[in-house]
Parts: sequence; structure tokens; C-alpha cells
Amino acid sequence: MIFVSGTKRSGTSMWMQVLQAAGLPILGKAFPRDWGTSPLRDANPDGFYETLLRNGVYFATNPHPRTGKYFTPAQVDGYVVKVFVPGVIRSEAGYISHLLANVREWREYEASINRLYAMEAQSREAVRATGVEVDDPFNFPPAYEWWMENFALVRDISLRRYPARLLTYDQVLGDPEATIGGVLRWIGRGDLEAAVAAVKPGNRTQTRPSSDSVPPALAQVFDDLYAGVAAGTSIGGALLRTLNETNQKLLPELTKLQMKVAHSQIQQQAKAKVQPAPIEIEGLPDLD
Repeated sequence: MIFVSGTKRSGTSMWMQVLQAAGLPILGKAFPRDWGTSPLRDANPDGFYETLLRNGVYFATNPHPRTGKYFTPAQVDGYVVKVFVPGVIRSEAGYISHLLANVREWREYEASINRLYAMEAQSREAVRATGVEVDDPFNFPPAYEWWMENFALVRDISLRRYPARLLTYDQVLGDPEATIGGVLRWIGRGDLEAAVAAVKPGNRTQTRPSSDSVPPALAQVFDDLYAGVAAGTSIGGALLRTLNETNQKLLPELTKLQMKVAHSQIQQQAKAKVQPAPIEIEGLPDLD
């Protein structure tokens, strides 16, 4: 499978739209559930293309928790699927033929995810207006989430060594023909002209905002990681040592934040009377 990955708000939906336009088979539909009519549509006006597999291709998603259907790597060879970074790390490597990941500049990511959180808060207020009690979740501080996920992905690629290509959001928007052309040659197929036409720079909502949410020394490390991806070279040597050392220093704080997020999620699930059904995997080949 061709995994499209990255943090949220990093351009993963854009790549799904691009590869679908190029003629590659896609798993997932543009707007699963009611996302096409919810306020979240404004976050991705051309579609999300998410499925249950966004959480990874592993024992909890394959076989499907509701239908029991199981697919082998051969049955989904060549299919494109969006898998967020935590899902990539828990996925079985045998399913990853290519991994294409976007990295967005961390300040832009922070501003974009805060915009998404504001949309979600508006949705909760609308529910409260009907008399239903809804708790606000504890959200991971976006800059630290950016670091945690991108570092984890770089580490996973270096350890498991599956075929991977990291790109920046700026590269795709700045020179879509060259960037997408390189990706399609790497994959081995795809209509370049149609793929380039699917890129819509007007959907971009953030361009290099300022931020003081992390100390300057830490911001420099974040910038160095992004610059390493933009340079297109493998991340190693002194930079990799710096990244590892930085993560070790941040690990206690990151662990505390993860525990707060998990506690918040458990509390919300306990209060929910009905758990949402899994997002179905639209587009799977016939497995019978």
C-alpha cells in the first residue's frame, strides 16, 4: 500500500486528492459520515479521504472490527490510504510499499490546528445550545504534538527502513509539477497533468505566522528538523543526534501531556451514551 502520512493539517488530504486525480486507487471517500455537512468541512473543502485505517493497518483494524474481513498485502497492493503518524508506527511494515509524508512548518501547523480546535469548539457550543452537556477535551499543545509526531516518524523510518519520502507542504505548493512528478516517478505510475491540477494553493489558511509557544532553543531544533526535510537529504549525523537528545529532554513532559489527553478521552467516552461506529474503508477490492 502507498501510505500518505504526516500530522493533521500537514497536507495529507491534499495528497490523497492529488493521487486520486493521478489515477491511483484510493481507500476512503471525500467526506465520511456527516463530515460533508459539518462545520469541519471548512477545514478541508475538497475532502478528507479518511478511513478506519487512519489509525494504522494492524490487529485492531485488520481484520475489520465489525465485518471481520481481512486483507493481505497482495490484495491491497498499489492502493493509497491515509494513515496518520501514530498509525504508521503501529502498522505492520509488510503493508507499506511506499510512505509519502508531508511535514508542515511547525508555526503554521500550530496556527492551523488551533483553527481546527476553534471549529470543534463552535460545534460543541451548538450542541450545548440544545441542552446537551458536552465537556471540552484536553488538547495536546500543538507545537509539542508537531515535534512528537514528526520525530517519531523520522525515528520509525530510520529503524524499519521501509521506502519513504518526506516532503514539505511548501515544496508541493511552490513547485507542484516537479514535486508531484518526482513522487509519481518514485511510485511508478500516475497522470502528472491531472495530479498537478488537483493542487489548490487557495485552500492554504496559514503562512508563516509568529509563535512564542516554545523556548527559542527548542524552536531552533524544530526549524532544523523542518530544514532537513526541505533539503531532501536523509536525516542523520549531527542533526539526528540533536533530535534524539532533544526528545530525551522533552520525554517526561510529553509523557505527562499524553496521560492528560488519554484521561480526557476516557472521561468523554465514559459519558458518551453511543460510541461512534468506525469510519468504513471505502474502496477496498472484493475480498470474498
